Amino acid sequence: MKNSRKRIFITGIAGFIGFHLAKALIARGDQVFGCDNFNDYYSPALKKERARLLTQAGIPITTCDICDPILATLIEKQEPTHLVHLAAQAGVRMSLKAPEKYQEANGNGFFRILEILRQNPSIKCTFASSSSVYGLNKKIPFSENDTTDHPANFYGATKKCNEAMAFAYHNLYGISMTALRYFTVYGPFGRPDMAYYDFTKAIEEEQTIKLFNSGNMQRDFTYIDDIVTGTIAAMDLEADYEIFNLGNNHPEELHTLISLIESHLGKKARIENLPMPPGEIQITYADITKAKEKLNWEPTTTLQEGMAKFLFWYDKQGALSLKR
Repeated sequence: MKNSRKRIFITGIAGFIGFHLAKALIARGDQVFGCDNFNDYYSPALKKERARLLTQAGIPITTCDICDPILATLIEKQEPTHLVHLAAQAGVRMSLKAPEKYQEANGNGFFRILEILRQNPSIKCTFASSSSVYGLNKKIPFSENDTTDHPANFYGATKKCNEAMAFAYHNLYGISMTALRYFTVYGPFGRPDMAYYDFTKAIEEEQTIKLFNSGNMQRDFTYIDDIVTGTIAAMDLEADYEIFNLGNNHPEELHTLISLIESHLGKKARIENLPMPPGEIQITYADITKAKEKLNWEPTTTLQEGMAKFLFWYDKQGALSLKR
């Protein structure tokens, strides 16, 4: 990665991807700023630890929600050349219970970001979409050219809406917009609500794993370092408007994931097989042809390698996620 000396503002900077991205950008010589609202969707202690490490690295972080009107003043004061928008309400299953939180953060919050960009159209924007936009598509692997008109859940619908809103603002105001469809990101300092983290905790504590669809599901697990290199490549491209899949291009069975954790911990999983819940899909699988061609990007970390790194971190620091 070249030393670009960009000025980059990251929303959701204390989140999983934001944290790792900020570290990589500051390491290559960019100036990095950011905000986070430190909500309690999962343990704020983990977010605060990420923020502490970023602050130690010289990255200013402001506690601010993206729906707060002060965000516009905060961003304009920093005069960024690039904005990476990662703040969102994540998680498929909670969108069934509290859809209003998704409309507020992913709908209204993204609109606030677009309005800031309309007033500052020279800022290049890269933002997080999701593999969830592919919804009930039957064709695999998922390609950026596939239809995304049938979301399986409201979370996916909000991300699809973000892409459409971004294109409208690009078309109207000439703003540079790049959407990144992330596929099942995992690794150290990750989200405790994700399967790989939740399964690790349950097996270690000899608790029962709830395995949906009897484990007959595949996910395109993508290691965080690969996601970061892809995000930076997309940001550096400064495209007019593009959408890229960032996935491992190699879906894995949930049983494979469980076996890796069992082997590391030396314990067998206790499993409760459950039916497929509403809003879930059986397989995610990224076609990354476009990212290879336009970003010169492809993942380099296998699930075995990535989980070994996560489990090493979990042994030493994973208890942070359990603090409330």
